[in-house]
Amino acid sequence: MQSGVVEKAKRNLLFGVINKSILMICPFVERLVIQMVLGSQYLGLGSLYTSILNVLSLTELGFGAAMVYNMYKPVAEGDVEKVNALLGYYRKVYRIVGAAILLFGTMVIPFLPYLIEGSHPADVNLTYLYLIYLFNASISYFLFAYVTSLVVVNQRDDIQSAVNSVIKILLTSSQAVVLLVTSNYYLFAILLPVFTIANNLWLAYRVKKCFPQYKPQGSISESDKKGLRKLVFGTFVNQACLVTRNALDSICVSAFLGLSFTAIYNNYYMVLSGAATCVAIICNAFIGGVGIHVATKSVAENFEELKKIDFLYLIVGGWCATFMLCLYQPFMQLWMGEDMMFPMEVVIMLCVYFYLLKLGDMRSMYSSAKGLWWEQRYRALTETLLNLVLNVVLGKFFGVYGIIAATMISLFLCNYVWSVAIVFRLYFSLDRRKEYYTYQFKQSLVNLFVAAVTYLLVSKLTIENLYLRLGIRVVICTVIPAIVYYLIYRKNENFQYLISRILKRNKRRHHDEG
Repeated sequence: MQSGVVEKAKRNLLFGVINKSILMICPFVERLVIQMVLGSQYLGLGSLYTSILNVLSLTELGFGAAMVYNMYKPVAEGDVEKVNALLGYYRKVYRIVGAAILLFGTMVIPFLPYLIEGSHPADVNLTYLYLIYLFNASISYFLFAYVTSLVVVNQRDDIQSAVNSVIKILLTSSQAVVLLVTSNYYLFAILLPVFTIANNLWLAYRVKKCFPQYKPQGSISESDKKGLRKLVFGTFVNQACLVTRNALDSICVSAFLGLSFTAIYNNYYMVLSGAATCVAIICNAFIGGVGIHVATKSVAENFEELKKIDFLYLIVGGWCATFMLCLYQPFMQLWMGEDMMFPMEVVIMLCVYFYLLKLGDMRSMYSSAKGLWWEQRYRALTETLLNLVLNVVLGKFFGVYGIIAATMISLFLCNYVWSVAIVFRLYFSLDRRKEYYTYQFKQSLVNLFVAAVTYLLVSKLTIENLYLRLGIRVVICTVIPAIVYYLIYRKNENFQYLISRILKRNKRRHHDEG
């Protein structure tokens, strides 16, 4: 049994890494082709519509996680009838979600011109194009969306990863060819729902083949529905907060600054999001163990464990922020050209934004493991509302600087300060909160010093060749932080523990190979 779980986990990890890599690379190719063939306004228009529909899709957030949670027990017990009843209920809910997205999405149409500052592409009908994006956002919910729960609870995420990867490659390739041959943005957009339909049908076929015993039929009890509703609401408000951060930023950038600025902002955010995804691999590696330790170990032991893994995570987060600070501009120049670049001040703000996101990731794992979604609901709602209000106020007066600052302020006050108070009050105890703040503050100062030293070194390089400049910066950003971290932390207890674990693992690997 345990061996099977481990093998499935390894397979899921392999396909998951491949899938995430493809999902990160393809948008860079797609946006480059749009910029080359059509220009920044088309790029911004796609970003705006995607952001609007991300907000509308919040009707589903929380339900997906809740449905998977409710299926673990009946799947483990082999209760096929209960699983089928849950699938039947999920199918009904997803159809309601799809209809709601269509309804509310249609109601947005009269307001589209007010969400775009300045001009938009003259050969594009805003309503027709928006309807294509709206259809793409809703169609998935009518076509076997519920089957994704089966691959998760049965530890067969590799099925979904494989299908998604192939479809994404085919979609990006087809869109690139269509744009290069026809320069028609409507044809580019129409391919989105076409491949969404193909993805869902193919995934449903694979799942049915692997799990023929499961069919959406039967009904669940009222008590099950009641418990599900509370779980859904708790996870919904937390997930909604995560999704709306960039979506609200993009909408406000478009409304105050125009489509070209929206395109530039989303180019920069895509790099930030990609870095966050890479660092999140560490989080994913610890999730299972943290959940088990919260259930089996004392609070004191788990707090000591938090300090150890948070030490590693903040070093990685600080290191990534340093890479972003030093490589953002030459990469953007190489990828999109000088006309699609923000000033360096914006880059610095985005690096701080990224670091604020990473500052609370490890702590939030313990919050999730303890099941504190419901207790976090007011914090998440307040963060979303505060971000929206500050986006409008600061964005109107300070442009993109104000919009990024608005997200940073709401992120720090709600996602960091308030969330720390909740987790420590309900789990770690408030007595340990000062110690938590202290070690994070000290480590953040070290990360700031590392970033400053590295940036001062790379900024003194005067190399005309962009490729060579970028390559040398990569080397410096790899070597200098490593040296500085070692000199500062070589006598640190957590650092020594980390090195000992690495050396122990390497020694065990060499022993096994021998």
